[in-house]
Amino acid sequence: METNLPKLMKAQLLDDFKKPYEFRSIPLPTISSPHDLLIKVDAASYCHTDAVLAEGLMPPFPTTFPHISCHEFAGTVVSLPSLITPFKLGDRVGVPGRAFHPCGKCFECSSTSGPEDDREGYSVFCPSAGNHGISRAGGFAEYAVVDSRQVAPIPENLTAVETAPLMCAGLTIFAALKKCGLKEGQRVGIMGCGGGLGHLGLQFATKMGYKVLGMEAADGPLELAKSLNTGARIVDVKLESASEIVSQLGKEDGKNEKTEMGLDAVIILPESQKAFEYGMKLLRNRGKCVVVSFPDEGFHFSAGDVVFRQIDIVGSLVGSNGTLREMLAFAAEKGIRAKVRCFGLGELNALVEEYKKGEGGSWLLI
Repeated sequence: METNLPKLMKAQLLDDFKKPYEFRSIPLPTISSPHDLLIKVDAASYCHTDAVLAEGLMPPFPTTFPHISCHEFAGTVVSLPSLITPFKLGDRVGVPGRAFHPCGKCFECSSTSGPEDDREGYSVFCPSAGNHGISRAGGFAEYAVVDSRQVAPIPENLTAVETAPLMCAGLTIFAALKKCGLKEGQRVGIMGCGGGLGHLGLQFATKMGYKVLGMEAADGPLELAKSLNTGARIVDVKLESASEIVSQLGKEDGKNEKTEMGLDAVIILPESQKAFEYGMKLLRNRGKCVVVSFPDEGFHFSAGDVVFRQIDIVGSLVGSNGTLREMLAFAAEKGIRAKVRCFGLGELNALVEEYKKGEGGSWLLI
């Protein structure tokens, strides 16, 4: 245990829905489980989910106020429990939102079905587990209590600022790309390629050896996607139709049959029916549509696509703890970095106002 710690800390608090954050002092959180770690938060990333939650559009969370948001952050271990853990004081860790204190007994925790799953007794999909920044306190504070089983060591050549956006945006898009089940050289499309997930997806997908098509409608994110120079083809969907792109891809691939033309997989990031339909039209027969977004009204799909074209539609939420570590190692090795804008911890409301302008990339408190 580390005892030389303050009794109070600064935090950004949400006192009610549709209200600005309040920056004030509160008691330092305490360790309550032998699996807990207390970390000093070095960087905390702002996500679309934070915006949705703050507007009261994610019932039933949070259940109590005041609330500390942020489900993707990074920090340094400053206090340990009595239980021996693989971590020590001073270790740098990345913290995803999900699976704080899973029950260890439910269907998810007791099931293992392949290398993507966490070890038996621990699952990021446990329905009883807490979620940082959503059902429990998150990273918009100087300190946070985290579950040692959910965090991952930060590779030496990644900073906390580089790591924080990878804890949700990076992990989510990396897991979605793996769910596409593609081989090197196959084609994948990313709808919404200039946002927090999308611009990381362009980098991951090209480094995985795929032929990448990025689609974007908003001007700011479109320019950000182009500025990455990943080698992916970036499409302004306001100017090019899906049918035009499919015909172009068919010519490039030497395909004569219309059913063979198009992408092998597409990932849907925007909460837009138009984006979903555009992505579906880009797929060849027997292609795969991986849905990451979840608008309140859902998505409507054509039965003809799944029956006559044999399109698979699957969902993807987050990756396991094993996938988290795989993603971090891949990002560190391949030089994958988020485009970030940084604000001080006391400037969260200013960050939110800038975020609303829709310029794309990632937004952090440090």
